[in-house]
Amino acid sequence: MKMTNFRMLFVLCLLVPGWLACLSMRPDFDLVGEIPDRPIVDEERLQRFELSNGLNVLLLEDHRFPKISMGVSTRRGGATEALSEAGVSSLMTEVMERGAGKRDALALAEAVDGLGASLGVMPGWDSITVYISGLSRDESELLAILRDVVRAPRFEEDEIERARREQLAVIGRSKDDPASLVRQHFTETMFPGHRYGVPMIGSADSVPTLDQQKLRACYDRVFNARSAILFVSGDFDAAQLRQDLEAAFGDWREGQVAPAVEAPPAIFPEAQHIVVVDRPELVQSRIMLGHEGMSRSNDLRVVNGIMNGILGGNGFSSRLMRKIRSDEGLTYGVYSGVAMRRQPGAFQVSTFTRVPETRRVVDLILEEIRGMQDSPPDEEMVGKAKSYDIGRFSLGLETTGAVLSSLVDLEIHDLPENSLDTYRQRVRVLSAADVAEEARRFLHPDRMGIVVVGPASELVPQLESLGSVEVITP
Repeated sequence: MKMTNFRMLFVLCLLVPGWLACLSMRPDFDLVGEIPDRPIVDEERLQRFELSNGLNVLLLEDHRFPKISMGVSTRRGGATEALSEAGVSSLMTEVMERGAGKRDALALAEAVDGLGASLGVMPGWDSITVYISGLSRDESELLAILRDVVRAPRFEEDEIERARREQLAVIGRSKDDPASLVRQHFTETMFPGHRYGVPMIGSADSVPTLDQQKLRACYDRVFNARSAILFVSGDFDAAQLRQDLEAAFGDWREGQVAPAVEAPPAIFPEAQHIVVVDRPELVQSRIMLGHEGMSRSNDLRVVNGIMNGILGGNGFSSRLMRKIRSDEGLTYGVYSGVAMRRQPGAFQVSTFTRVPETRRVVDLILEEIRGMQDSPPDEEMVGKAKSYDIGRFSLGLETTGAVLSSLVDLEIHDLPENSLDTYRQRVRVLSAADVAEEARRFLHPDRMGIVVVGPASELVPQLESLGSVEVITP
C-alpha cells in the first residue's frame, strides 16, 4: 500500500527515539493549530493554603487515575553556596536519598520499591525539590517517607564518603569530555568569582572539603517551613489530606528564607574575550559564546524567548541551524538559549565543528546575531515562532504534575499566580517590531565571551584577529 508523505514521515518518526522532537524540528510542520484560551488550572481542583507554621501548600486534584505525587520545594538552592563549598547542595541531595528517619539507605530503598514508588531529591540553582509518587492507595505511606526525607535525613558519614567519591569521579570524567569542558570554562569566563562560575556539582577543589557539618549547615539554611512549598497532585480526598499534611509538617520549624545570591555584574564581558582550552588530540572543536542574559522574573522574558527561538532556540526552523547546518554543512547542531535564574544567567550559543572550520563557524554565528538586529524577522517569521512557542507551552502542560510543577516554579520566583493563564495572550500580542527592538537591546555581538575547546596550535591563529586569546591547559 502506498503511503502519503505525511504518513511516511509519521511512521519513520515513530521508529526512532525522540519521535515527537523529530516532528517538532520540521520548519514548516504545523504541529499544533490555534489553541483556544482557557484557564490552565480548574480553580475547583486547586487549593492554596498555609499550615499552622506558615508552610505554603498547593493541592491539585485529578481523579482520572489512582496515582498521587507529592513533594517539597525550597525557595533557595545551590546559588546560595559559598564558592569554597560549591557542590554542597548536590552532595546533600544525593545523601538525603540514602537514609532518613529510622531507615538507613537500604531500608529506605526497600520501602520505596515495596510500594512501587519513585523517590528523588533534585538540586537546582534556585530550589531543591524532594518528591515521591506512587499509587493513591499508599498515600499515608508515601507521605511518611516524604516527611522523613525532608525533615529527618540521616547524613551518615559512610554514605557521605561514598557520595563524595562518586561526585569527584563525575568531576574527573568531565575533564575528558569536550562538551563538559567548554561549558565549565564558559561559565568561568562569564562569572569569575561568582557562584554561577562553578558548576552546580562543584569542583575538584571544593568537593573534598565537604563533610557532615557542612551538609547539615546547608540543609538548615534552605529546609524550613518559611522557605518551602509543599505540593500534592493526583487522586486524593482534599479534606483528609489537609489534616494529614498538618500532622506531618505542621510542627516543622518555621525558620526563614535564606538571602538570595548576589547579582553578577550587569554587563559581562565588557569587551571581546577569547579563551582556547587546549586539547591537541581533538579533530572537532567545541564552541560556546555569549554574554549576560536576564533573570527569570524579567518583564521582557516572553519577547526574549520569541527572539531567541528565531535565532537559535527552535531547532531546524532557527536562523543559526538553517545557516550553519543546512546551508553550510558545518555542524550537526547549533543552539542558543538564556539561563533564566533568580539572578541573570548567561545568553549562550553552543555548537561544534571540524577544527579547520572553527573561525568560519564563529564568524557565521556573529553574523547571524548581527542579522537579528540589521535584518530582523518579519511578521510571518514571528508569527510562526509564536505559534511554535504556544504549542510547545501547551504540550508542556499536558499532565497534572507538569501543571503543578509550573505553579510551584511561579511561587519560587515570586511571579504572578495567573502567569500560566496569561502566557499565550502575552505571546500573541507580540509584533515583529517588538522582537526587533528586543534583538537590538539584548544582543551584543561585538563583546562576546568566546570559549573554544580544541588544539590551541590550530585555533589561536584562526581566532587571534578577533582579539587577544587566552590559552588554558585543562
